[in-house]
Amino acid sequence: MAAGAIVAIIVAVVVVLLVIGALSVARRRKLQQRFGPEYDRVAGEMNSRRKADAELAERERRVRGLDIRPLDETARAKYAGEWTAIQERFVDQPQEAVAQAGILVTSVMKDRGYPTEGHDQILADLSVEHANTLDHYRQAHEVSLQAEGGTVSTEDLRLAMLHYRALFGDLLGQPAEAGSAPEAGNAPAAPDEPSAPVVGRGGASPASEPGTDSGLPADAESSEPVVPAHRNRPAR
Repeated sequence: MAAGAIVAIIVAVVVVLLVIGALSVARRRKLQQRFGPEYDRVAGEMNSRRKADAELAERERRVRGLDIRPLDETARAKYAGEWTAIQERFVDQPQEAVAQAGILVTSVMKDRGYPTEGHDQILADLSVEHANTLDHYRQAHEVSLQAEGGTVSTEDLRLAMLHYRALFGDLLGQPAEAGSAPEAGNAPAAPDEPSAPVVGRGGASPASEPGTDSGLPADAESSEPVVPAHRNRPAR
């Protein structure tokens, strides 16, 4: 084979490898942007960025096959009202409120079209669109498990409410743009009704405190919101 032909083949192979490498880097960057801290967590668990890329790409493929849909305005208003009631209940019954918050978050997941069986699978599915609030859900779930065993403090319960609230607001997201959705002038709005946060893909507003009128995540006015402690019942 002529020397020129050999050089041409080598150059072609190098070009192909460079293209493959560039595509791989671009794909990894896209995954890192989409999954945020979840990418680093998975890469650390697997001790391999290549394996993390494959795992997260598989999650994307799975979620694309699910019927994930936004909530309409009626459903969003209903869930917002239920959350407000749970927050108010936290003052007197913090443990029960946290349990109900977890149930409500699961209901919203199901209504959005997410499977709700198998905790690890739930986390994997949520990570595709809600990666930035996924750790909130992990921590809230851990506190809920501790509460079932009676080994949790009121402060832990308070934090669990904040964590559940972060994912809750992220799941409510933007209203569905359906023809049957109420127009802006006709949307239900009461003075004490919580408004839904404006969130992007995988993002969420910071969680606020239980026991307030906000109901949904919104930008906090201070970095350390004050949460009322649960009310002690008077001795008889």
